[in-house]
Amino acid sequence: MHVTFADEPAPMVELTLAIAALQRPDPLFTLWRQRTLHALPRSARPLLELVPATAKGPLFLDPLSQGFDDGLDQVLSASTPFVRTELHRVHAVDRRPLPWTRLLADRDREAWQILEHSVRSARAGVLDRSWERIRAGFDAERAWRVQLLAAQGIRATLAGLTPEGRWQGTTLEFDSTDNVEITLDGHGITLLPSVFWTGRPLVGRYAQSTFLVYPAVTPLPLLNDPTANALATLLGGTRAAILEQLTRPRTTTDLARQLDLAKSSVSEHTKTLRAARLTTAHRDGKTVWHSCTPLGLGLLTGSPSTTKS
Repeated sequence: MHVTFADEPAPMVELTLAIAALQRPDPLFTLWRQRTLHALPRSARPLLELVPATAKGPLFLDPLSQGFDDGLDQVLSASTPFVRTELHRVHAVDRRPLPWTRLLADRDREAWQILEHSVRSARAGVLDRSWERIRAGFDAERAWRVQLLAAQGIRATLAGLTPEGRWQGTTLEFDSTDNVEITLDGHGITLLPSVFWTGRPLVGRYAQSTFLVYPAVTPLPLLNDPTANALATLLGGTRAAILEQLTRPRTTTDLARQLDLAKSSVSEHTKTLRAARLTTAHRDGKTVWHSCTPLGLGLLTGSPSTTKS
């Protein structure tokens, strides 16, 4: 079985999961939900009619793309049979079709313009204001899981994606209200953590591509400013910001550009973090790459480090 971790959050997937979270009575998201719904543009609300609280909306809405524009292009160019099949599935299970969603299946130009405008408005009203936190949470989660993979192996890592995960022979099982069986048939699967999703894993399948969405250990409401402030108090604001960037390898130039700092300043701070065993560095030709150690990741995520003194 070929398993990979997504390199970065998929904007369209996170958007649909955020729309679902706006409708789900999850106590953890209560304040976020109230604030976001209050600020949600009216033009974004048609998405609430397409994506239910279960997040099991039409699959053509959330392709696995690395960028928003690329993802939206995939949505708008989805094949008519795929669109019709998915709309029929969603409406059969969750709700009656509305006039404008029925028109989507008929490729009505005005209906698709409504959808495009709704997606763009929802992105501005829901994702943009939180994207840095979403990205930081994704990076920390991915780095932590890769660390677990190295320490425990692929079977334990996959079963540990949620508390109820378990292996039955060569079959990975998760508790679910749906009786769904996915056979990979030699194809790979991509793991995609989400800071918006707190339920059981979700599986999306497009042609030869299959991905499994699972809840990140730290959901969006807990990726808040008080935690960042505590880290800044401990390390200092600049070093804390550098450490947060190093959940994936970066060069001194990358850090200087991202944080608007002088390279000399970045070098001094990375030297301090390295001395504290929070980061490490390795040279590739003339380039030096910096990244978090397990100790640094544990400080970011609040998880115990596997490193022993």
